[in-house]
Amino acid sequence: MNKRKISMLTKFLLMITTAVFLAGCSNSDKQPTSGNQPVQQRTQIKLGVTPSVSEEVIRKVKEVAAKDGLDIEVIVFSDYTQVNRALAEKQLDANSFQHTGFFENDKKTHNLDLVKIADTYTLPAAIYSKKIKNVSELPDGATVALAGDPANTARGLYLFEKAGWIKLREGAGVKATVRDIVDNPKKLKFKEMDQAMVLPMLGEVDAAAVNSNFALAAGLNPQKDGLVAEDANGPWVNLLAVRTAEKDDPVFQKLVKAFRSAEVKQFINDKYKGSVLASW
Repeated sequence: MNKRKISMLTKFLLMITTAVFLAGCSNSDKQPTSGNQPVQQRTQIKLGVTPSVSEEVIRKVKEVAAKDGLDIEVIVFSDYTQVNRALAEKQLDANSFQHTGFFENDKKTHNLDLVKIADTYTLPAAIYSKKIKNVSELPDGATVALAGDPANTARGLYLFEKAGWIKLREGAGVKATVRDIVDNPKKLKFKEMDQAMVLPMLGEVDAAAVNSNFALAAGLNPQKDGLVAEDANGPWVNLLAVRTAEKDDPVFQKLVKAFRSAEVKQFINDKYKGSVLASW
């Protein structure tokens, strides 16, 4: 073979090698694929709520999220005891209806692998009374009512402590019960009952700790009608929950962003006027 043919062959082989190299670089720059299709982020989720506040707020969140390309299908449960289990069983992708105390208790009771991804808002519980106008007027030996379930008993007790009526054992936390009272100078009597019955019993007791969802339904505002109320960042703040294995899914970053937006905060402030407090 003469030198001219050798030179042409060398150039041809060099061209082929270069083309193969460039093709390899091009392929490496492509997005990851699943089979022959690019991996796509989720743009739609099913989110469970209960009626009233959680449903009303999440419909505003849905409106805001749509602007960011996230479609939220709102599923309303009349039975709040089913919402976490529906999430655990993959009937939902997320939920928004519960405060931290209920969430932790429900997870433990039913062995649910769920996790909080964000705080949302607080429905501040408050002390109400038909017999006194100020916490200082509560008589010795008075009877006070509060919810008797594990998720809400401590909530009432901490309100009574905030009012200066009792003192709880240090570190009692969200699992506090009447057994954790270390000082009861007024010799109060505690009437524990189903939380839905506390407000209807208000006329039968001297005062009662009532959760805001029940007060709202009765036209009561914790800031105006309550003797003492919780603030926006206590241990009973509501939350967004998802399955633990999916907590880092980017779709939930969009959900949290929409929920904790200025538009949603303004909606809460305008609609509830202190009966619901944004906790961000």
